Amino acid sequence: MTAELVRGQNHTLPQTRLEIRVSAGTPVVAGATLGDERGTVRGIEWIAHPGSPQLPGLEVSQQAAADHRLAVDLEALPPGAHRVTVLLALPVGVGGPVRFGAVPAPFVAVTGLDGTEIASFTLTDLDAESAVSALELYRRQDVWKVRAVGQGYAGGLAAMLADQGVTEPAALAGTIQEAVTRGLARSVAPPPPRTPEGDRVRHATGSADHRPTAPPPAPEPPEPLTDPATTGPAHTAQPHTAPGPAAAGPAAAGTSAGGPINYAHPRRQHAAPPSPPPTAPPAQPGQPAQPVAGDATGWSMDERLYNQIWGMFEDLARAVAAHRSAVDFAESRMDQELDRALSDPRNRIGGAGDRAREAARSKRDELASRAREALDRDLAQLAAEAAVVEPALPAAYAGWGNPVWHAHRIPMEIPMALRIGDLHLPERTDLRIPLLVRLPLERGMWVDSGRTASEAAALMDTDRLRRLAMETAVAHAARLLAVYPPGEFAVHVIDPAGSAAGPLAPLVEAGVLAGPPAAGPGGVASVLAHLTRRVDLVQMAVRARAADSLPPDLDTGEQLLVVNDFPHGFDDRAVTQLRYLADEGPAVGVHLLMVADREEASAYGPVLDPLWRSLLRITPVADSHLADPWVGHAWTYEPLTVPPGSRVLEQVLAAVAEARRAAGR
Repeated sequence: MTAELVRGQNHTLPQTRLEIRVSAGTPVVAGATLGDERGTVRGIEWIAHPGSPQLPGLEVSQQAAADHRLAVDLEALPPGAHRVTVLLALPVGVGGPVRFGAVPAPFVAVTGLDGTEIASFTLTDLDAESAVSALELYRRQDVWKVRAVGQGYAGGLAAMLADQGVTEPAALAGTIQEAVTRGLARSVAPPPPRTPEGDRVRHATGSADHRPTAPPPAPEPPEPLTDPATTGPAHTAQPHTAPGPAAAGPAAAGTSAGGPINYAHPRRQHAAPPSPPPTAPPAQPGQPAQPVAGDATGWSMDERLYNQIWGMFEDLARAVAAHRSAVDFAESRMDQELDRALSDPRNRIGGAGDRAREAARSKRDELASRAREALDRDLAQLAAEAAVVEPALPAAYAGWGNPVWHAHRIPMEIPMALRIGDLHLPERTDLRIPLLVRLPLERGMWVDSGRTASEAAALMDTDRLRRLAMETAVAHAARLLAVYPPGEFAVHVIDPAGSAAGPLAPLVEAGVLAGPPAAGPGGVASVLAHLTRRVDLVQMAVRARAADSLPPDLDTGEQLLVVNDFPHGFDDRAVTQLRYLADEGPAVGVHLLMVADREEASAYGPVLDPLWRSLLRITPVADSHLADPWVGHAWTYEPLTVPPGSRVLEQVLAAVAEARRAAGR
């Protein structure tokens, strides 16, 4: 039975390998400190935080998130560590809440590796505090216990670290918040579930103010395997097919005692659909079940496919995390066994030492092999699912090579999402997960035209790279135009020097732009003034609930501003207006698509940092820079490309123009 703790109450821990699960109603930073017998933190090497997430026996999340899973192995803590204190803090400078009193009460649970709760604590009665010591695990007479703390700090993370005895707490707090900001800037936002009314709700199995009835599906880190032989102190992932927490482990990774693969995807539950999703046909005796496109929940096939793709994305992230963690543990275990065996000088030479080394390496190879077998089962299952999902995708979710685009008709309703590229990990590069962003766009995009860290960009001519970046932006603009009803999406282009005439030709020749590409300082100022005025007027109308009072010539449809070769042609006023559009525009339907080399724009200094952080960075060539919202892997982004010799882009833009003429727009 779970012990539901109140402040100051403690409870004995029956095991030493644990998870600490955090569920909050808003993204929070999770960290932990180690203390000695007096509770003193001996240095920054005893602090785990997003910028330094791993310590011996302890691992925390690398990003701010509404849900966390911290992995703890109390037997593997550094010598002298007698206490683990779990810390929570609200991220600063990201536009979120600034005090815990404004968010649902965080819930913290200590569980075993199988998900069974040992003790839980709901942090109530918080107000002005922006950081809190949630609970602590401590050792008394060789017995480990957990104590509910709930000590809040109005002074934030720095005050909390100072209370832990950390030297220079303000500097460390700044380092942690900077790591969190970097993580948020490069992270792909998770898809928000929807209620029957379409409102967004927090993805959790219970209220933040009450104890969840089951472990919540946390965005990060991944779930643990129950087989201790294939896991280490670091967190690992529950396989894609596991029917529930109790079934996790290599035996459940792809099959169960030779049985059929389960494609039910129990972790992909959002709002209950009005009708059941498709299910796989019954498997023939001795044959595995076949995957089915659209087997996630949803109110329509598009929504079911959307949820299924995000489920595949999460499952791949967690499966790879399980493998990497298991391999790391195997290496760590080998090192520990060698250290123990060779600590005796008599074993350092001769046959005893050789036998110890061979035994340690053999065990390492066995553990790594078992982890790879589990990963291969998961990857094969996901590849089978991808093979049936890809052909079933609607145009908005499909790549340019999908035949669905050749029969595409401009829709009368906005789809849920748009595909902007593919993601893959090095464990299997041919297994691509579509990268979907919700519509209407909540975040602009920045196509990096500079020489990034990727090999493809480093080997490419600068002019060619810039042209590819603009062609990528044009393709995204075309996709947006093609999935919106006629007249409900307009594209404006700023090309100060006229250097993008070639890539822009498909949009210009089809006549689908809101006006000719703006060139020169005057053109830049005119477009920015027009869109800034639109944002101001719509904001005032929304706040005053007076939409009928908007000027009749104001286009209230979604607007996209494509900016080429930034910051060329931009003065200080124009830069300020652009930042204003990036901050305020998405809420009222004005979005940015920047094409720029950040290194060239560095002359503006930190004034542009908020602009870059507000945009989702993509590249015209393959580049490993995006992070998933669950584990934080560095995913390789592959842009969508039109097949060589295909005229699909021109055909789609011609269909957009024809639909507008038919609708009188």
